[in-house]
Amino acid sequence: MSEYLEQLRDLIKDELLKYGLTPNLTKEGLNIMRSKDIVMTIRDLKDYVELSYRGKKYTYDKWYTKPQHLASTILNTLKVQEKAG
Repeated sequence: MSEYLEQLRDLIKDELLKYGLTPNLTKEGLNIMRSKDIVMTIRDLKDYVELSYRGKKYTYDKWYTKPQHLASTILNTLKVQEKAG
């Protein structure tokens, strides 16, 4: 398990629940789920974190992007989508 992804899950878990989403940590990564559907996937690639969302992949350098920074990005993205969607 990735310590980075565990920290990220703990940071976003409560806020995700407000939108009917749950974080599911697997050996492949962290999936943000709505029921049985994967909404977003985050994978730890050693020096980088890869976020997959709506068919696009975004890569973040872990040196600059700490879990709390990525948590903010994820929550802001999902909040905007929930309001639009």
